[in-house]
Amino acid sequence: MNTFVATRDRLSLGPRHVAVLGMVLGVLAFFFTLPPLETHAVWVPALVGLVAAACGIWAVSRGVGRLGWGAIVIGVIGIGLGTLATRSSTTHLDQVVSWGALVASTLAWATPLCYAAVGGMFSERSGVVNIGLEGMMLAGAFFGVLGADKFNSWEMGLVTAMVAGGCFALVHAVFAIHLRADQIVGGTAINFLALGVTGYFFIQVYGEQGSPGDLPRIPNVHIPGLHKHTFFGDAIGDLNLMIWLSFLLLVVASIVLFRTPIGLRLRAVGEHPRAAETVGISVYATRYAAVTLSGMLAALGGAYLSVGFVGSFNEGMTNGRGYIALAAVIFGNWRPFGAYAAAVMFGASTAISFRLATYSDSAQVLFQALPYVLTLIAVAGVIGRSIPPAAVGRPYAKQ
Repeated sequence: MNTFVATRDRLSLGPRHVAVLGMVLGVLAFFFTLPPLETHAVWVPALVGLVAAACGIWAVSRGVGRLGWGAIVIGVIGIGLGTLATRSSTTHLDQVVSWGALVASTLAWATPLCYAAVGGMFSERSGVVNIGLEGMMLAGAFFGVLGADKFNSWEMGLVTAMVAGGCFALVHAVFAIHLRADQIVGGTAINFLALGVTGYFFIQVYGEQGSPGDLPRIPNVHIPGLHKHTFFGDAIGDLNLMIWLSFLLLVVASIVLFRTPIGLRLRAVGEHPRAAETVGISVYATRYAAVTLSGMLAALGGAYLSVGFVGSFNEGMTNGRGYIALAAVIFGNWRPFGAYAAAVMFGASTAISFRLATYSDSAQVLFQALPYVLTLIAVAGVIGRSIPPAAVGRPYAKQ
């Protein structure tokens, strides 16, 4: 009997596997037309994309709705993009699709999202929704520049950014935990507060001249010898230090959350706070620590943007990345590496959009909108239903 049940369960996964295969084929329909393959025959992406869509239709007919529809959509998009690529000149394709440079640019754009997403994940695992990630990133971006400028040290810039992000997060924590205010409204208020505070102090400190051009910058890590290999040299040979630290952050966050007593307590507070309290875990202290940590990590993402990537501060420069990071948390099912995979996807669309400017201005604008479209898809739960912590967003009162 057990053998029969196991066999039946394996067979029931068939449509899901076919749907995933359809998604892969949909991506390949476009990939075959790109360098170094550069297939110029229109029938190749059309055929592969149709097979991908057929896999999706078959999966939908077998009850696998979301994955099946995802395969259909990706198959159709693969046909469209592949057809456009076959009509492009080799020069245009080589300018847009330089894989090493694309990888480096993708990692650069994904890094601020990674810090903010991991921070948001800690907060939500404790049961507090942190919509204020956007404001905390913006605070980190400004105060990182201010600290690096006044102390003439990028290290102190990062410390200043973390302190500022932690302070904004602490304000959010007080309203969400002790005052039991609506967490969505409170987080939105933090975003507006950070926008006003950073804008005011930016004008007061730097005026119309803006931040100084000789700002101490977070250094890049140059790996000797990789310049001999075109792809690896361009991709990872000269990445910013914060990018490498983000990889370390993912490993540490995963270990802390799922391999340590601290992570167990954090997840217990986010799932069953009343039960956690009965076994001696302080729900308030745990949530305060998690929310404050989330603000500090989000601020590091903002500081990377200003001190490491751009080298200056502009008002509102985070440009909605905090919200995208929150969507990455949902996409990644509240797990560090899942959230980073979503951040890489968003970063890739941004990286491609800037390179598409040499090919088509309209295509550039379309790809710049893609992260926000994907954010809507993540929040709506169109591709897979993410299961949040049971007590997230619910105020807790001691008894």
